[in-house]
Amino acid sequence: MAFTTAAEGPSVTLNEMLPTDMGRFRQVLSMRPLVRLAKEGLLSPDTFRTRPDSSSSPYVGGETEYLSSEGKFTVELLKFNEDSDAYSFFTLIARRMGDAESAKRSAGAIGIASVESPHSIAFVKGSTFVRITPANSQSKALDGALQLAHLFADRINNGEGDVPVLLKHLPEWESVRANAIYFVSPQPLKAALGSQPVLDAISFEGGTEAVAATYGSATMVIAEFTTPQLAGDNDRRIVEKMNLLWQQGQPAPSAYRRVGNYSVFVFNAPAELEANQLIDQVKYEQVVQWLGDNPNWLKRAQKEYTETTLGVLVTVIKTSGLAAALCFGIGGFFGAVLFARRRAQQIHDQAYSDAGGMMRLNLDEMTAQTNPAKLIGPGSSEEI
Repeated sequence: MAFTTAAEGPSVTLNEMLPTDMGRFRQVLSMRPLVRLAKEGLLSPDTFRTRPDSSSSPYVGGETEYLSSEGKFTVELLKFNEDSDAYSFFTLIARRMGDAESAKRSAGAIGIASVESPHSIAFVKGSTFVRITPANSQSKALDGALQLAHLFADRINNGEGDVPVLLKHLPEWESVRANAIYFVSPQPLKAALGSQPVLDAISFEGGTEAVAATYGSATMVIAEFTTPQLAGDNDRRIVEKMNLLWQQGQPAPSAYRRVGNYSVFVFNAPAELEANQLIDQVKYEQVVQWLGDNPNWLKRAQKEYTETTLGVLVTVIKTSGLAAALCFGIGGFFGAVLFARRRAQQIHDQAYSDAGGMMRLNLDEMTAQTNPAKLIGPGSSEEI
């Protein structure tokens, strides 16, 4: 399956995303199906989200080659229907690259996330996945692949501009995102977790998505269901499956719990207590969307007005306090300097002065003359 057949034809979309010229890179091969990914077994229908209309493909895609002074590069591009589908495919590719090629995943270097190995570079941005493979693995060719990746990323729509929200509900998600795998279908989840029969109880119908990440020897899986009804039905099946597994002595999760519309599993934890402590960190954040006008709009507006007013008031108080502290500080500093200087002058004075240390005429001849050489000598009686 290379790409779908739309009314306008896939070539229109792909030709826009894979132009003839990309900076100093020029396309030297006409568009063709995704041969490499198909040979790697990554385009199996089980990899992608199940849709009611089985005749439609989850993506449009193709591959071609570009040539520059650094060498030849194969570019594979897939545009999915949803951002989460593209991110899921990226994490599956990144895991395979990491296992086989010691790849390093990074966040935000190219697109939303990217992975780089000695042999290829892949990234995801919005609903688009791109992988670039140079004909040889020399450093010059890899630099060229990196430059070509940036050129493609600049052309691709940013979509939602972020990773799926479910990923952020993992405990310490920023530290585990490099090994996290995102799923929109059951088969990749089962393959990633190995022999875990309880996963058979999870249904991905209705738009279920899941994420898995490792915490030491333990692996956490969070499955999100789109409605409370689906979450309740899956929870009952999961509990029944776990009870059956315990009775038969088969592998089962170290801990399991339903959290809102989430089903949270922890596998291979050192102890049940540690597994439950990990689940305790998962918080379900409910989002309510009104199909019509929000009946609570007035309360919401009043709350926002109150919060804004309080924010302005706090800001003014903080600014005024800072300004006052700054003024007192500067005034105190210069006052202390002046005081010290006057005190030093008083210490060096040899006689009392009723003029506060200022210049005086010394009419009472009480001020000592510290430098008589500067005095004018006695006047002469002769007229000049």
